[in-house]
Amino acid sequence: MTEAGRILIVEDDADMARALAEACSELGYCPVLETTCAAGLATAKASPFPLAILDRMMPDGDSIDMLAELRHAGTIGAILMVSALAHAGHRSHGLDRGADDYLAKPFAPEELRARIRALVRRTKAQPMDNDFLVFDGLEIRVKARTVHHGQDHIPLSPKEFELLMYFATHAGTPLSRMQLLEHVWNLHFDPQTNVVDVHVGRLRRKLEQHTNRAWIHTARGAGYWFGPEDA
Repeated sequence: MTEAGRILIVEDDADMARALAEACSELGYCPVLETTCAAGLATAKASPFPLAILDRMMPDGDSIDMLAELRHAGTIGAILMVSALAHAGHRSHGLDRGADDYLAKPFAPEELRARIRALVRRTKAQPMDNDFLVFDGLEIRVKARTVHHGQDHIPLSPKEFELLMYFATHAGTPLSRMQLLEHVWNLHFDPQTNVVDVHVGRLRRKLEQHTNRAWIHTARGAGYWFGPEDA
């Protein structure tokens, strides 16, 4: 089994771990199980995985606290968080901190398999080499998940980077709030929050502060579009 065919599972409950592993196996992937956050993080850093499935509440802490470090390691293609904490606020918090999808327990095996397929498919579609996107001096390093302007590094949160990537790959095209919710937050409904506007505002200010020019613009009645101000 190649590394691309392995999925990391971080889950301490034996029954749930078995269910997650069976879903991965049924889809043709080899599950690699760890039962603590520390062990999961060490395994993730040691070799690449197209997908990691994390239970939230682990014996050594909340796995949401390891999301940033997992992203920084650069070895995990996508992250699916599963949790009995099913409130909309818990889901939004997990997605905001860097998870690609959040599945509330209990869930149907069919739904779990569908989420795994979708996330792995998305990972395969992403550039795996050290690609760059450059817009008038603004450099987006896809694999490293960093953004630079000249010699200046622009610090972004994981979700801000994902938002910028979606904007950049649709440069010049007006994007609605619903499109951003679906493709950046993986939400297929409107949670009746201002999460999109808050993140767009933060990203817009960071880009402007570090480059002294506007990059994200409001498309009246349509949402937002991305591009240098003189485009």
